[in-house]
Amino acid sequence: MARLSADKSPPSRSDAEAAKERTTQLLREIRRIEIQTSRLVNQHLAGSYQSVFKGQGVAFSEVRAYTPGDDVRAIDWNVTARTGEPHVKLFTEERELTVMLVVDMSGSLDLGSRDYDKRQLVARLAATFAFSAIRNNDRVGLIGFTDTVEVFVPPRSGRKHVLAVVQQVLTHVPQSRATRVASGLEYLARLGQRHTVAILISDFVDAVPDDAPDAARAFEHALKMVRRRHDLIPIRVEDPLELELPALGLVALEDLELLGLGGDSFLDLSPRRAKHYRQRVESERARLDQMLRKLSLDSMSIRCGDNWQQPLVNFFARRARRMRR
Repeated sequence: MARLSADKSPPSRSDAEAAKERTTQLLREIRRIEIQTSRLVNQHLAGSYQSVFKGQGVAFSEVRAYTPGDDVRAIDWNVTARTGEPHVKLFTEERELTVMLVVDMSGSLDLGSRDYDKRQLVARLAATFAFSAIRNNDRVGLIGFTDTVEVFVPPRSGRKHVLAVVQQVLTHVPQSRATRVASGLEYLARLGQRHTVAILISDFVDAVPDDAPDAARAFEHALKMVRRRHDLIPIRVEDPLELELPALGLVALEDLELLGLGGDSFLDLSPRRAKHYRQRVESERARLDQMLRKLSLDSMSIRCGDNWQQPLVNFFARRARRMRR
């Protein structure tokens, strides 16, 4: 929560220098992400993207005179009657796609026990799909959610647009620190967009809790709604620390959304409680995996500190092989 101050004086030189340094670091991080993801796209994903994400339907191109061998079902009878000569309609595949990044922006994304936190990992993943899209002249949009949708960037193409999307992911200060993944999916379903590639990136904290079956049902229903119209790809981002907490005794917590354990400032991490937490995490992860398999959704899980690029390369290769069958 932001702190308010009655002091109306201009910022001190040190404050201005600190702000300048933060801006410089942000620009460096965005540039670093652009270089990493562009290299990945150009070297490994450029050829795969077009083959695994295809435009839907066909668009009318032109009418020309009938020639032997043309499909008689393509004859344009209106033009044929008007000219007295048979003509056929020609169609081309609609190649342009819209890629919607449905991105978790809740407080739990600030966790990071490795070289970078989950929010930075989310930005890298979002940038990879975004740069893949604009390299193919497709459009990219953003839906950023916590327990409600807080950010919507309409789909556009171009490098500057993608960099603005990445900056939004990195810098957005969430109004809520809670997570409700279904809110982002429901928003996309209400947009009325034609077929899109929807990349859902989240840690899925509390998406399928054991103790809240209504929330799990709402999440599954939202998945089904989006899946009917769009190509939905869920990506789970994780940090090793949230998968298995060490037995440290009584510890102070900064962000309790990660654990979903209420409003206490301290948590007992005795060996017994740590084991109970690990079992709960494993149960919820298994429930999510089972739900995604039941809906036949392509998905992947990527952890902070691991090689985040290789799972993407593997995903594109696996999906390309399946589509060639």
